[in-house]
Amino acid sequence: MTRSNWAWAVAGVSFVALIGAAAFRATPGALIEPLQREFGWSTGTIGFAVSVNMLLYGLTAPFAAALMERFGVRKVVSFALTLVAIGSGLTVFMTTSWQLVLLWGVLVGLGSGSMALAFVATITGRWFVKHRGLVTGVLTAGGATGQLVFLPVVASMAESSGWRSASVLVAVAALAVVPLVLLFLREYPADLDVPPYGGDAVVPRPANTAGAAKRAVTALRSAVRTGPFWYLAVGFAICGATTNGLVGTHFIPAAHDHGMPTTTAAGLLALVGVFDIVGTVLSGWLTDRVDSRILLATYYLLRGASLLVLPQLFQDSVHPSMLVFIIFYGLDWVATVPPTVALCREVFGLSAPVVFGWVFASHQLGAAFAATAAGLVRDQFGNYAPAWYVAGALSISAAFLSMRVRRSAALAGGPEDPTGDLAPQGARG
Repeated sequence: MTRSNWAWAVAGVSFVALIGAAAFRATPGALIEPLQREFGWSTGTIGFAVSVNMLLYGLTAPFAAALMERFGVRKVVSFALTLVAIGSGLTVFMTTSWQLVLLWGVLVGLGSGSMALAFVATITGRWFVKHRGLVTGVLTAGGATGQLVFLPVVASMAESSGWRSASVLVAVAALAVVPLVLLFLREYPADLDVPPYGGDAVVPRPANTAGAAKRAVTALRSAVRTGPFWYLAVGFAICGATTNGLVGTHFIPAAHDHGMPTTTAAGLLALVGVFDIVGTVLSGWLTDRVDSRILLATYYLLRGASLLVLPQLFQDSVHPSMLVFIIFYGLDWVATVPPTVALCREVFGLSAPVVFGWVFASHQLGAAFAATAAGLVRDQFGNYAPAWYVAGALSISAAFLSMRVRRSAALAGGPEDPTGDLAPQGARG
């Protein structure tokens, strides 16, 4: 391999690692029904375990980004994948709901959080100048690819061989990626004496900064003094609530409530994964060319409109109207990520990966809230309709928040110093 190809090799290994970490993301929605049948747990109880996972998944991200800077990407990513494997594999022995919370929620949440989108921001920020938005879109689509690959398999295995077999599959998938990470993932282009892809000069490797926790907290303390941080964070919280938290967790049981077989509903979510790849890569391409505020506002507005009509689309079989929704929602699923990363980079400069980690934490806070809240709505009202309507209204409000991230303010602020102290004067909202 020539040295000029290393950026693409690193991106390729990162993509595969994200697929391995995403294996668990296919599990909760497909296993709610089997767990209810075996243990008698309520939708709210299982939703709480998923919420703990999503909460830790988000809160771990900014610290993981700082840990990657302190100890290296390879070590952090390898440990994260191993933790996902342990948490998923040990579920075959659980007998009570607190064990579900510990394994699904805590262990897998910490592991998958260390492989969250802050990892994408770290890789693209270090290795790419040209096509940065496009590569961000491709890597983000790795999570959707994981869902595409594993969701129908998990649902089918749960029906034919039991949910324990599906959990073991997730553990094996995560472990299988570790050797690739150790062999091929590299930290900085400067380690190979090459510039980032599209750059003109070798960028010196930055000196190690203070501890990961201090760096993460310092970046947050500076970011919260800026208006753009709050607009992005609240908007991304709504993004998480309307994707992973609501649709990703509860679409299958909601469809089953209307008589649709679980495997059929799982196949529809897998189709979301197919079109998410297209939508996210296209969004990355557009992010290199179009104002990111406009992209975000458009994505959120269209998502909100689609959620408002979803309750009328559920039937006992797949009809054309539902397929239209699935295709559209797939295109929009994580199309929000490339423009959000781009805005973080414009506003927060060198601290963008860590700050984006905090913005992503808000994404998972929203997802965690929605996963539990939608389960409680189902337990209380006997259907999910109120959850869909509230989610639609929130998505429309996120469109207005996105337009408040003023491009002129973002570009006025310079990059911060390497310690993580931002230059908030130009970035204040």
